[in-house]
Amino acid sequence: MTRTLPLSPDTLAYLTAARDVPTLAYVAVEFAACVSKWATRRQTRRALGQLENWQLDDVGMTPLDAQREVSKAFWQA
Repeated sequence: MTRTLPLSPDTLAYLTAARDVPTLAYVAVEFAACVSKWATRRQTRRALGQLENWQLDDVGMTPLDAQREVSKAFWQA
């Protein structure tokens, strides 16, 4: 899987504020940001599911908390 650098907040702000950006470009950027967020959630939850109990304790989570988070679908915040 290839990864690209995320757009900087300045770039996103420019695209959001620009009046001459085509609607399709705006939608494409919003879609890319959404998919990126989903991929990050999926990857983070997978990693969380592999932590040992002592590691969960280090981050302030119980195994039950971790299991609840891991069981969420990638689109759920």
